[in-house]
Amino acid sequence: MDRTLESLRHIIAQALPHRDPALVFKDLNVVSMLQEFWESKQQQRATCSSEGLVVYESMPSSGPPFVSYVTLPGGSCFGNFQCCLSRAEARRDAAKVALINSLFNELPSRRITKEFIMKSVQEAVASTSGTLDDADDPSTSVGAYHYMLESNLGKTMLEFQELMTIFQLLHWNGSLKALRETKCSRQEVISYYSQYSLDEKMRSHMALDWIMKERESPGILSQELREALGQLEEARKAGQELRFYKEKKEILSLALTQIYDPDPSSPSDDQLSLTALCGYH
Repeated sequence: MDRTLESLRHIIAQALPHRDPALVFKDLNVVSMLQEFWESKQQQRATCSSEGLVVYESMPSSGPPFVSYVTLPGGSCFGNFQCCLSRAEARRDAAKVALINSLFNELPSRRITKEFIMKSVQEAVASTSGTLDDADDPSTSVGAYHYMLESNLGKTMLEFQELMTIFQLLHWNGSLKALRETKCSRQEVISYYSQYSLDEKMRSHMALDWIMKERESPGILSQELREALGQLEEARKAGQELRFYKEKKEILSLALTQIYDPDPSSPSDDQLSLTALCGYH
């Protein structure tokens, strides 16, 4: 623990040289510190300014408790986990959770190494009752996981999680199963989707899939949305990374928009979410 704290102080001193490492998480101006941290990362990578943006989103609410989300460059998302009595407090709390995770992500132990891959594969084998030989076979789930880890050697856990979110959504959406039925290998699927980011086009395609599911099984959208909102709230209160749950909610809300109110002046996603939960059908 002492070594971890010392490593964090070193990272803070490098990324935020004008801040006192001992006071970083006590400073009320944590919103500006998070922005400063990612601007520093942007300068180190010499990337364009649009990639360095930290985006905040406050959920509509007539009164407390308020909820705020912050999305980091690359797509990782965090929210406030405390009960906040103002939007400003919720924003600060979300920024604090994101800053802590951003700093921890810089630790050497948070990078994918050969040792990490070996340990992860062993754990995957134990959880699936498979064998270590499966790790060398991309047609198995363990082999696909091994291939994905090897393809991301040297990346941080947040960077790897951003890629994993895409495959989590494809699995949830049923797209991976459909691809397997077309005889695409797991290795081919991983190689293909590793080149793409989760954007509006991909969300729209997934929303169309859910529209088809709704036509086949009326009510499934409301059921999935209720589950996604519950998962999102539970994960937020636990201080976890939220993108998978938040993307599920947004894809399902987009599908509802297309089914029930395709007019551009339609209500917000959250209004649609509330309507669905109250029995839109």
